[in-house]
Amino acid sequence: MEKLKERITENGIDYILVGDYYIPDLKLPEENRPIGRYGRLHREYLKQEHPASYSSLILTGKLWTYLADLNEQAEERLDLIIEQMKAAEEVTEELKARNQLEWVGQIQKFRFGLKSKLI
Repeated sequence: MEKLKERITENGIDYILVGDYYIPDLKLPEENRPIGRYGRLHREYLKQEHPASYSSLILTGKLWTYLADLNEQAEERLDLIIEQMKAAEEVTEELKARNQLEWVGQIQKFRFGLKSKLI
């Protein structure tokens, strides 16, 4: 009887011999970026409202990368909006030098006001 190979590749998928059976040797892509708040919110949205897309992203191993990208985009957009609000409300570095407590209060008002509206 012919000895079975330890590893084979068929149809673009690597298989590894376990006992008498070949099982797919699947590996998830290495992704170290955090998904953050907006990634977690979007993951829950996908689970509830678009389960087919959610499953597809999981099965292709692209979910974590997709959520990390989305979180980075949301954070960049939030930073841009806060900068625009600071300019409109005249919250400047001069105010920061003159009255730090008021400056911090204004920035927190922008940040927390926006986050509550986004949810």
